[in-house]
Amino acid sequence: MASSTLPWQRVWQTIWGLIPSPETDGRLLLALDDTINPKSGTHIFACDTVFDHAAKTNQSQYPWAQNIVAVGLLKRIKGRWGCLFMDFRFYIAQKTLTANSKNARIKDQPVPFQSKLEQACHMLIGISQHFPNTPVLAVMDSWFGNYSVWQPVRKCLGLRFHILSRLRSNNVLYNQLVESKENKRGRPAKYGKRIGSTAEIAKQFVSLAKNYTVELYGKTRQVSAYDQVVVLKTLKCSVRVVWVYRKTQWIALFTTDLTLSVNQIIEFYGARWKIESGFKELKQDIGSQSAQCRKAAAVINHLNFCLMASTLAWIYADKLKADPERRHKVKGRTSFAFSDVRHIIAEAALNEDFVRLCPKPSNSPINSIVAVLLRMVA
Repeated sequence: MASSTLPWQRVWQTIWGLIPSPETDGRLLLALDDTINPKSGTHIFACDTVFDHAAKTNQSQYPWAQNIVAVGLLKRIKGRWGCLFMDFRFYIAQKTLTANSKNARIKDQPVPFQSKLEQACHMLIGISQHFPNTPVLAVMDSWFGNYSVWQPVRKCLGLRFHILSRLRSNNVLYNQLVESKENKRGRPAKYGKRIGSTAEIAKQFVSLAKNYTVELYGKTRQVSAYDQVVVLKTLKCSVRVVWVYRKTQWIALFTTDLTLSVNQIIEFYGARWKIESGFKELKQDIGSQSAQCRKAAAVINHLNFCLMASTLAWIYADKLKADPERRHKVKGRTSFAFSDVRHIIAEAALNEDFVRLCPKPSNSPINSIVAVLLRMVA
């Protein structure tokens, strides 16, 4: 597990090639988010005291954990959404590197600092370049959906890259610029007339909202929404904004891809939640949270194995001829769960034919699973 010579980048590219029909509506849907991986133990690579904004009342807001930034492919699998992890990075804060912490060193060398936004850009560019000429739509929350991610990736990939995110209530929106033949003093205008903040427009146009039927969170739902193409000053470009109303609450979604319909914007952003579910599966079902690895190479290798195991499970589910049956019935849920796929794989692993693919380890020190992954790369 502590080998430092495993070619993970090539292994990941092989995994990407195994995904059947990765496009959704002619584009790659890439979900971007970060999570924490709580640990117990002092000298664990990439561990630090981090702020957990989602901590419950009975949990510490500053747990001892690893901070992970990950990108996953959102894909419909047997009628439901799934998140196939494609890459990740450990985020180590600048203060930890400045303090020369032992938890921020690989082979006794300090890890070069990268912000979460820089890590996100590198992952999005790397994955997108593996799928040349395929349009890419990155779905992210409002923290990542800003100019620091949009501009570098757009500059590298060109017009085939777009983002879908959520607006904050105080974001100011402008009309599109209308060219005027009048000669005026000063610099030419870049934006049209100020419309108002996201919250102001939500109240102003609630009466103009229309009803839409969307597939959201595993159910067919009726939602009320209003959309408008405006200029977002923070991105310096035109975006389509969709205000979604529900009872007394509302949210504002935006995308730089003006060809997306209101239904697609709502459904694609709703599918973003699957990366959150993927983090839970990764930590609780696959076991990344309970791992006792300490050294950098072992920690990196173990998390790579965990992410690949999750992705391969979804690929296996996608290639099944019949839809997996849900073992534990839940009211209102008819589609299968991730645990159902793992159960099917476990049954297949007990089959005699499985030994031909993954032979039992002999006296050789090479782990059979590592050997299979390396043969895939070759």
